[in-house]
Amino acid sequence: MSKLLYLFLLPLVFSLVRYQFALFQMKRDIESKSTDLNDAPVDRLNGRMAAVLGVSSIDANIFEIDAVNGFAVPDGRIFITRGLMNRYRVGDISAEEIASVIAHEIGHVALGHAKRRMVDVAGKDAMRIALGFMFLKIPLVGNLIADFLARIFVSGLSRRDEYAADKFASGLLIKSGIGTAPQKSLFDKLGMMGSGADGVAWLMDHPKAKDRILAIEKNEREWGVHA
Repeated sequence: MSKLLYLFLLPLVFSLVRYQFALFQMKRDIESKSTDLNDAPVDRLNGRMAAVLGVSSIDANIFEIDAVNGFAVPDGRIFITRGLMNRYRVGDISAEEIASVIAHEIGHVALGHAKRRMVDVAGKDAMRIALGFMFLKIPLVGNLIADFLARIFVSGLSRRDEYAADKFASGLLIKSGIGTAPQKSLFDKLGMMGSGADGVAWLMDHPKAKDRILAIEKNEREWGVHA
């Protein structure tokens, strides 16, 4: 029993230390590559959401990379990438759609996903290492099997979090008078841009864009909301 405990405990400790170091590097990277989001239309929408949440403002920032994305960090700050803002600047994405990304990331913060992600990622690493030892005797494919099983476990948790953050965002957008139409139209656009997590859905960190839209519409029906 003690050997089995060490088999999982030691990889977990190693993974937590490695992830903490990665967080330190990420924080340093964010500090050097982020700027304030200063855009009047988006700021007005953020103000409406802040009023619903009962806070003075929403701390939204731009992360200076070309990828089209948004994310939240454990300290509660919200980031959208320069690549996403560039799409907004040329008119591919509306201010309301930017607000829907921010609402989604607020959901991750409010639901504790940003902080819990550390445990999920460290857990995946620990599981992969421990399973790697268990499948060590299988030539060539042992590590591949271990990584495959760990990915399935963590991807399932991540997709669950994405649906939960989408649901939170829908409620916030509705209460703010913005509605869910921008949320759904953005997923349509991301799907066409190739950022909609197409592929084998149960192995993806994010659900497919069309599945997220269907989930939002299901929530609307349950809430009696007509978008």
